[in-house]
Amino acid sequence: MAMTQSQGVADALTQRTGHAVELVGVTTQGDVSKALLAQIGGTGVFVNELRDRLLSGEVDFAVHSLKDLPTTETPGIVLAATPARDDPRDALCGPAKLADLPHGARVGTGSPRRVAQLRALRHDLEVVPIRGNAPTRLGKVTDGELDAVVLAHAGLRRIGRLDSVAEVFDPDQMLPAPGQGSLALECRADRTDLIELLGALDDPMTRASVTAERTVLAVLEGGCSAPVGTYAAEVDETLHLTATVAAFDGTRQIRMSASGHPDTAEQIGRDLADRLLAQGADQLMGERD
Repeated sequence: MAMTQSQGVADALTQRTGHAVELVGVTTQGDVSKALLAQIGGTGVFVNELRDRLLSGEVDFAVHSLKDLPTTETPGIVLAATPARDDPRDALCGPAKLADLPHGARVGTGSPRRVAQLRALRHDLEVVPIRGNAPTRLGKVTDGELDAVVLAHAGLRRIGRLDSVAEVFDPDQMLPAPGQGSLALECRADRTDLIELLGALDDPMTRASVTAERTVLAVLEGGCSAPVGTYAAEVDETLHLTATVAAFDGTRQIRMSASGHPDTAEQIGRDLADRLLAQGADQLMGERD
């Protein structure tokens, strides 16, 4: 999937600027480890090696799934562009919609956020922690090990596996991860030439939306192991942001919304996170089975 995403960015950049792009594959800890992300360092395991190569000058820019990026800044590196966002929603892959799965169905996901929201939707589910790429996870349904798995719709589209989708969750049912469906193009902060070049792919609406979402996560001090869902979208020059923090067992959930001008995306996210904390969000994030 990473190579598919990178090739798409390369093609788009060449089309808009005329500059040729050579892909350089980098294998990260997150790619090779079979452990759950929270056990191997959480947010950052997919990006640290790429950032090292940026700083050393081995590569000019890196393409990430934005939801994999830590919310803290890395000295010497800048987020140069956020291309137009793909569908940010989660998708259930299996033979039937969630409501039609049998009682006690086994549903696989490696995301605590999805675990919490799945359990909130159906308390009878057996949610099974899984790792691996999308084809590997889908194979667990095909071979009968699981009844269904939950994956990002954007990723399934990028690898041509939308045929596996039984249901796409509306944000009212399941809020996606901050930045889900978005890509991030990073380069060294001192490469003003690259910042300008990559800026040709930047989408202001996407940047405002993901800035608000990721600010919520940053203020909550959550990472990939935090059951935090967010979704922001711009409608009629107003940015609408919704966020939730859910108990891991699905029994409790704090969900709030805020709106404002897209230029104030960071402040919108910060204010909403403060309201979530005032309602006990930090306590819910700290709970486990």
